[in-house]
Amino acid sequence: MIRATILDYGAGNLHSLSKALAMPGVSVHISTDPALAIDTDVLVLPGVGAFTGAASFLAPGRTTIRRALTDGLPCLAICLGMQLLFDASDEGPGAGLGFFPGRVRRVNAALVPHMGWNTLQDTTDPLAGDGALASVYYAHSFACPPADPGVTTAWTVVDSDRFPAIVRRQRTVGVQFHPEKSSAPGVRFIHRFLADAAIGRPAV
Repeated sequence: MIRATILDYGAGNLHSLSKALAMPGVSVHISTDPALAIDTDVLVLPGVGAFTGAASFLAPGRTTIRRALTDGLPCLAICLGMQLLFDASDEGPGAGLGFFPGRVRRVNAALVPHMGWNTLQDTTDPLAGDGALASVYYAHSFACPPADPGVTTAWTVVDSDRFPAIVRRQRTVGVQFHPEKSSAPGVRFIHRFLADAAIGRPAV
């Protein structure tokens, strides 16, 4: 049994994400303490809320969480969660975790927020690289261009704006889309992540 902990920023309904994480061998928990949330096998940063409020919420545990990710704690960061992995955001003041160097910026498209289904392009991520996750669901106004484009393992295009759909470093995966809202392929993506996270877990 592995423990997956969702860090609740205090906004949004986490029911669909909890349901998507549920699979045999996984125990799903919700924490409202950013410093204690790392006492887990898998950390999940959910995708609902505004950057400034969430960054303020994370502030007491910012160094602790970043160190845990650097030390190899598996983390799945979704939409806003992915943005919080970066240094800062044009959405508003506040410091992100800085795990990926770069600044979050507004999506450059005629219609913002970018909502609905869109395709993944140039996908090399092992969790989605077989084409099983070709189309995913988005609900966001901001995107995450990393300082190092090499961490990007899938892209999405809106109008002429091309931005990362998936970024990966060590055992941390950030996704700009919502896999929990991306039908059965999105849930399988989450389950693949959890299965990978279980590999190499120290024996009890």
